[in-house]
Amino acid sequence: MALDDIPETGLHIEIDAPESARSDLAAIANLRELPRLSAAFDLARRGAGVRVTGQVKARVGQTCVVTLEPVANDVDEPVDLTFSPAAGSQAVSGDGEPPEPLADETLDLGAIATEFLLLGIDPYPRKPGAEFAPVKADDGSAKPFAALEALKKRLGSG
Repeated sequence: MALDDIPETGLHIEIDAPESARSDLAAIANLRELPRLSAAFDLARRGAGVRVTGQVKARVGQTCVVTLEPVANDVDEPVDLTFSPAAGSQAVSGDGEPPEPLADETLDLGAIATEFLLLGIDPYPRKPGAEFAPVKADDGSAKPFAALEALKKRLGSG
């Protein structure tokens, strides 16, 4: 979206990602599936730049890191960014963050939605109630391979 397309009064934009984009993003993010991805942005002019606020929402299908079973999680990430054509020469904004560079005076809202989706994905998803319990040796000895021996006994390959 070109900066010139944003009126002085601001602009509200809602995006729903098509199946082809969700499929590509699922592969990039190593997800089982990405059945839903949407974003709502409010764009407000700030001098020569623009402030982007909103939400990125998604439903992601992942694999539990403990049980290896399928698990679905919701992503709901807030967005609050400021873009400026001369980002490197401007002072830090009120929240302590410098503005993002605005290349060619255009915004890629799809890229912003993708970035915040990836930031919001749980890197270690767990099925509710799933807990990792390490195998312990039965005799409590300090033998270096006691845990492997206990696992071998538990699996019945004595």
